[in-house]
Amino acid sequence: MTIRVLVADDQAMIRGALAGLLDLESDIEVVAQAADGTQALEELARLASADAPAHASTPVDVAIIDVEMPRMDGITATQAICSRFPGVRVLIVTTFGRPGYLQRALDAGATGFMVKDAPVETLADGVRTVAAGGRAIDQSLALEALSAGSSPLTEREADVLREVEGGGTIADIARSLGLSQGTVRNHVSSAMLKMDARTRAEAASLARAAGWL
Repeated sequence: MTIRVLVADDQAMIRGALAGLLDLESDIEVVAQAADGTQALEELARLASADAPAHASTPVDVAIIDVEMPRMDGITATQAICSRFPGVRVLIVTTFGRPGYLQRALDAGATGFMVKDAPVETLADGVRTVAAGGRAIDQSLALEALSAGSSPLTEREADVLREVEGGGTIADIARSLGLSQGTVRNHVSSAMLKMDARTRAEAASLARAAGWL
């Protein structure tokens, strides 16, 4: 049986290259491509509608999703795909092999996580493994994630640091998140302490590098 695949990546050249390489495999067919998470969901909905009612929850067998994309990032898209299309297996393929990304991807429902510099044979085997119901996780990254542990940040602290990355002031962040300025300051201080950072910008940078944002 041919494995039907969707590829989502905001870089057109990489997206096309991944699709082209996978299409060379006799048992894999790339049936849709997307430039971000939002478009990936739209493509899945289109395919589900075309196949309805028999395959409405499984418009493709495997969705290959990048992490850092505009409009809707790969982690958020993974969670949405697993919720709306439970028959679709998600394989994260990213340039950024960060332990925090791996943990967040698995928490969102992904069953595979690989880096883009892996050989194409490894990617194809990962697609087959995930499609068959198994897990395809980069082993070196898995060990690194175990060593790093889970994110120390609360969900709200992570939200605040994302706003910090945008260069907003305490007042801007408070207004954006619907919090008081005192609450924002408390979250910033807590995040800085947890990240052992001297400034809020450094805390955001360290959290991003770890894949916790």
